[in-house]
Amino acid sequence: MSIFALQSIAGGFLDEDLQNFNKNFDDWCVQFEDYDDAMIILQTLENQKSIVVVEITPLSYPKYFFTSLQGTVYLTRQLENKIICTVEPYIGSSFKIAICDLQTKKTRFTKTNYKSISSVEAAFTNFSEYLRPD
Repeated sequence: MSIFALQSIAGGFLDEDLQNFNKNFDDWCVQFEDYDDAMIILQTLENQKSIVVVEITPLSYPKYFFTSLQGTVYLTRQLENKIICTVEPYIGSSFKIAICDLQTKKTRFTKTNYKSISSVEAAFTNFSEYLRPD
């Protein structure tokens, strides 16, 4: 469940117009099913040295695969067939832990709010208790 994209070394993903870069990876960005196809297009671009092929997976970029995730994702981890994310829904809000199911594509949040990123990191150490079926 991965796709490939072209990313500027300064950040941003190549847009479908093959000239501009989007800050966030979305459906308007150029996407490839395999690395070789991405390399073929990269070799046709003018600024090849400032662009790299990157792999987009649910673990590396969960907001693309789970559209209900809103806000800033700080930590991700895979446990069994789920992606666990620490999310700050909006600036200054409490952190939440999201559980994203790779099979059903559903996202749910735990009931606990966390005031700091360090408290969320501590919650990750014993997280398996939250992985009961929906």
